[in-house]
This record gives sequence, structure tokens and C-alpha cells, in this order.
Amino acid sequence: MHIAQIRERLRQAGAAPVHERHLLQLWAQGPARTRQRDPENFLPRPLREILPQLQAELAELLTLRSAHGSEDGSERLLLALRDGQMIESVLLPREGLCVSTQVGCAVGCVFCMTGRGGLIRQLGSAEIVAQLVLARQRRSVNKVVFMGMGEPAHNLDAVLEAIELLGSSGGINHKKLVFSTVGDPRVFERLPQGRVKPALALSLHSTDAALRAQLLPRAPRMTPEELVACGEDYAQRTAYPIQYQWTLLEGINDGEAEFEGLVRLLKGRYAVLNLIPYNAIDALPYQRPSWERARAMARALHERGVLTKLRQSAGQDVDGGCGQLRARAAGLKKGGAVRTVENGL
Repeated sequence: MHIAQIRERLRQAGAAPVHERHLLQLWAQGPARTRQRDPENFLPRPLREILPQLQAELAELLTLRSAHGSEDGSERLLLALRDGQMIESVLLPREGLCVSTQVGCAVGCVFCMTGRGGLIRQLGSAEIVAQLVLARQRRSVNKVVFMGMGEPAHNLDAVLEAIELLGSSGGINHKKLVFSTVGDPRVFERLPQGRVKPALALSLHSTDAALRAQLLPRAPRMTPEELVACGEDYAQRTAYPIQYQWTLLEGINDGEAEFEGLVRLLKGRYAVLNLIPYNAIDALPYQRPSWERARAMARALHERGVLTKLRQSAGQDVDGGCGQLRARAAGLKKGGAVRTVENGL
């Protein structure tokens, strides 16, 4: 289901713009965050008559299958869609939420469990927003990052439709909507045109074009230099610094050559480099460097003029790397605080 379909059904039932805006706010933000109005006095009768059915359909978009709490304050959610497919969302510390945009992913990043299964289907824009709706029933959410399962650029229309709603009716500040991508020319064309312009996170992972192509085998063939140039242009147009994502893989992209490459590409840029030690997956051969090594690299980059933040991948103590919950859905591993939910919320 897409948000445009919801809007059309509301309009067919006689909704004026004020009714449509109110009902979408009520869905995306919840009753506790939205000023209630008496529907008998506010909504046209035909609109009141269709609301129970529409609300039931929206509630059925996602069902919570299991919740995995982590010591870092995050909570990974395994969600079932109406067709039986599953996706993941992550409630992050400090009122953040990481959402999925596809079932599976076509990019095939070699270190990612999601990419191993390929793309199964796109999420509708309403299914993307429904992840926020469900998350807000568990805790407050004031930031949404599009960094979960899937490549947002490969589902661009639906993702931009969701972003427009979240940045208006959803009550999320535009700078706290973060569009994450491996890089696609369409992103740099379309994002500046939107009424809601999200912050941008670019998955870099290597400054060596050949190595990056090996790590991200089906990403668009933009060189690291081209990616950074496009990112800098977007940063200047929106006045938001670009976030460059760098998953630290021991012995692969944590050496001196990559260090010097990062200084060359990012020194003096309107950007933040996020160093993220890899969240190890049993089925894959990659490992994360020690925290001490990662911290030393972040400190050295900062001293060389690259604003660098060392990030901890959420849910490492529950083996919660992207795609792992979905892959283990038939038989969850022990570990962490795990609750299985039998009847949704």
C-alpha cells in the first residue's frame, strides 16, 4: 500500500485537505502526540463511515514477530508483512528509528546478510511509515534513518513519498530524516527537488574504486571521488553535512592506504565520517577490528582534519546485524533479551 492510495480513498470519501492532514497526523504520530477532534463535528459522515475499515487495514500492514533488546539501549524488531515476508526495524538510543525500505536488497554488499538473498520485493510507502507507527507504540521516536534492509535509491518513489509524510504529518524534523544510499545519480537529482529535504548518508567503505566494487558488487559504478563530489554539492545546497558511512572490516579497509585515502577525499569537506566496526555474522568471513584499533583510527583521522565519529553498530550483543533476525526467523539463536509476540501488539 502507498500513501497516495490512502489519500485517494480519503478524498473519495469527502475529505478536505484539513481532514486529510489531520487523519494522516493521527496515524503517523498517534493519539498521544496529536490534538484530537470530535469526529462527529469535524469529519464528513461518508469519511467517518470508511475510517474503521481503513484503520484496520493500516494496522494490519505490519505485525511484530519478535523484539530483541540490547544492552546498548537499542531494540531490534522482526516484523511480518501481510504477505508473510519479513523485515527488520531498529529502535535506537536517543529516540531514533532505523527503517527498512525493501524486502531483501539487490546491491549484494559482501559483508551484509540482507544482500545474500537478493531483492524479494519493494515496500510500499505506507509500509515504510507503518514501521514508525509501530515503533512509536513502544517508545518516543524523533529521528528516522533509512538504513535498514534494502537500498532506498532502488525504491526511490516510495521512499520519497514516505519522507514527505514523515517530514510534515509525521512530526520529524527534516534534518532528522536520514536517507542512506550506496550512491545513485537519481538520488542527487531527486532529493534536492523535494519539499522535505532529508540529510544524506553515503556508504563509502573504501577509497579504492576496485575494492569498493568488490565490497558493493552491484552498486552504481560511481568512483569514491565522484560520490564525494556529489555529496559535497548536496551538502552545500541543503546546509546539512554529509554523513559518510564506513564499515570497518579487519585487514580490508582499516589500513594505512585507506587512512590516507580518507584524508585526501574528506579533509575540509562539509561532512562527518562515521566509522562503524563491523557487526560480525557467523556465516560470513569478515571480522571487526578491536575497539582500540578503531578508536585510534578515528582519533588520527580527526587530527588530520577529517571530522570523525566512532559508532557502535546497534545490537552486537544479540547478533543483530542487518538481516540476521530475518535469516534466523525459523529458529532464533539464544542470547539477549528476546520476546516473541504471538498476537502482534
